[in-house]
Amino acid sequence: MTTLDPGQTACLVRLALALVDQHNARIVVPPQAPAPGFWFGGGNLLEDDQGILYLVGRYRNAGDSRTGLAAGERGLELAIFRSTDRGTTFDKCLSFSKRDLEREGHQVLSIEGSALHWTAGGVELFVSSEKAGLGYPPGFEPFLKPGAGVWTIERLWAEGMDQLAEAVPQTVLQSRQPQFLHVKDPVVYDDAQGNLVLLFCSHPFCWTSSNSGYAVRRRNEADFQPARFQFFPRGCAWDVAMTRITAVVDVPAVGRFREQRVSLVFYDGGECVRRLDEHETAVQRPRGYSCEELGGVACLVDGRWDDMQRLSENFPLLVSPHGTGCSRYVDVLPVGEGLIATWQQSQPDGSQPLVSHFLSRDKVTAILSE
Repeated sequence: MTTLDPGQTACLVRLALALVDQHNARIVVPPQAPAPGFWFGGGNLLEDDQGILYLVGRYRNAGDSRTGLAAGERGLELAIFRSTDRGTTFDKCLSFSKRDLEREGHQVLSIEGSALHWTAGGVELFVSSEKAGLGYPPGFEPFLKPGAGVWTIERLWAEGMDQLAEAVPQTVLQSRQPQFLHVKDPVVYDDAQGNLVLLFCSHPFCWTSSNSGYAVRRRNEADFQPARFQFFPRGCAWDVAMTRITAVVDVPAVGRFREQRVSLVFYDGGECVRRLDEHETAVQRPRGYSCEELGGVACLVDGRWDDMQRLSENFPLLVSPHGTGCSRYVDVLPVGEGLIATWQQSQPDGSQPLVSHFLSRDKVTAILSE
């Protein structure tokens, strides 16, 4: 086990806070209504060789999964935006409806997280959705709510971004294990060996927790190896109910990090699945719950997934100053001039637009050298 010294961990915390700047973030994609339950996000940002930025995410409208998703809109549209001015403005260039993402006749009830990724011959889009007709495993059928379904992750591939609209979804990750039955929210990370690590969130049949897993597609191979569903356990305090990894970004090899390969790992967490009723004398603070998670940070040293170190053990690190405090689905894109972060941030009206903040390369170097 290789541990970081206190100076290094302090640098990483400062970097995360400077990057996911809650007060200086700006809205880049608003939700469809300024109200609780409405948001846009849950995707990532990508840059092509011409410097054009592509942003993927899904529009979600208010709905209650406890009563079944078939009755409402919920995750109703997956959208890809393009920016030709380095992220100042974004214009929608592709849109996918629930029907567009159906697989083998299984109706899509709700669209969830997604991720874009360049390949040697084109671009691939990973997207998770809840589908009808898949059913629960034998012995667990009564736990499936009427009108609800099972989450799986599909892949769409095309030679170019515009051709993704014609791609046929192919399932790449699903589970029949009751404790990891629902898989969703794909995250892509290219490791130092050229392998693609596909991270994801899983939920048990009873929806009592959120966990992180991963599957590896080795360099020059077409298929993913069997998924590993447990490697980063939920925390012991503010994130005891949820630990959903949303981004992994390599720390530049400067300052205190010249001799080690370190990656920042952003994750969403919460104390409970449903909002807690607080005692009137308890300390008032955001506690995080399903759809209103708070942000945490960990680090990965030398690519050892089994040895990730939490940097936010007792309290969340990333909390919106507005609304419920929700700050989630952080993504980070390294570009030549620095780092661009995007995330969903709770607003005073209860909505969660996608917001963004840029941190220059010089500021990153200064933070990592302190």
